Amino acid sequence: MNEKLNRVGTIYIPVTDPDRSQKWYVNHLGAELKYLDKEKAIVNLAGLSFFLLKASAGQSVNFTDINGEKRFILTFEVDGERALTDLREDFIRRKMPVGEIEDRGHAGRNFVFADLDGNLFDVWSELSPAYRKTPLLSNE
Repeated sequence: MNEKLNRVGTIYIPVTDPDRSQKWYVNHLGAELKYLDKEKAIVNLAGLSFFLLKASAGQSVNFTDINGEKRFILTFEVDGERALTDLREDFIRRKMPVGEIEDRGHAGRNFVFADLDGNLFDVWSELSPAYRKTPLLSNE
């Protein structure tokens, strides 16, 4: 089958204060600020552009699954369980909301963290084989 969609380019994240949020993404996740105004910030992180859009209080990208569990919409990848453990420890030192390392019954391990507005993100210890072949190491 010929793929019609080539890649994900942008993720939209609701935030209460774009300036405060972009600073958090830059300082805590290593994002690179590309644009900022009163309604949005654009940061590059992990080969994607994240649009941090001003939204009403209480908005998030999270959803609740059929079992009543709050879920994330995005999983970041790191290269191995040691990298996962090190990253989680760094997030804890930075006083970020971080979950326990989980074994979900598939390859690798995961943990969940949240940004300033409670948007949840997952981190997985298995780097995708396609990424290993053509890594996107730049935040351009």
